[in-house]
Amino acid sequence: MDPGSRLKDGDSVYLMEGGQGFVRKATETLLSQRYSRPVYERLRDIRIGVAGLGGIGSHVAEALVRAGVGHLVIVDFDRVDQTNLNRQNYFAEDIGKGKAEATASILRRIRPDADITPVDVRLTPENVCSVFSGCNIVCEAFDRSESKVMLVESLIMGDPMVTVVSCSGMAGFGSSNLISTERRMSRLYTCGDGESDADSGEGLVASRVMVCAGHVANMAVRLAIGRTEP
Repeated sequence: MDPGSRLKDGDSVYLMEGGQGFVRKATETLLSQRYSRPVYERLRDIRIGVAGLGGIGSHVAEALVRAGVGHLVIVDFDRVDQTNLNRQNYFAEDIGKGKAEATASILRRIRPDADITPVDVRLTPENVCSVFSGCNIVCEAFDRSESKVMLVESLIMGDPMVTVVSCSGMAGFGSSNLISTERRMSRLYTCGDGESDADSGEGLVASRVMVCAGHVANMAVRLAIGRTEP
């Protein structure tokens, strides 16, 4: 209500618990009805990491929190700048902010009840397993191929309990139908067309990047509820 509104004859007044308690109960009721109680509980209890919060990672994080994922570890050492706004999930007022905190702020506006852990650090072979400790799934969303290889190798070899969903090839203006999800190893999935490169001159555009981000997030959701086929 507008703070200046006045009650009139015939109006009804309902008192509701405020804050996160109310949001949590509303989320539980709505999502358990949509998904079924067992699926809702799996998503609520799962812990998923997102490595890199650029064009892929920022949209993956939003999709996961909207889907009902209860615990997210979001990691990036970079800051938002003007060139990010054509494809990443930020606003002009976020320019200059750390991407981890900016993304956390956006996610908390969507789901105040979600457990969001922003980590502002550069991931290395020495810290990647500790940063994502306890995560069941990690979504790799780096720009550079060497960073992708580092994260995948470090997690697959260093943490036998984690599954990685990676991305490769979403640049340019090619057909969305070329982007797919494949299972590469028992604990590794890749999403993208596997070929297009931002350095080829076509760059990155939000529409195609978001298609690939949707594949990454959807595979993570499927894994969370026990569906392992791509």
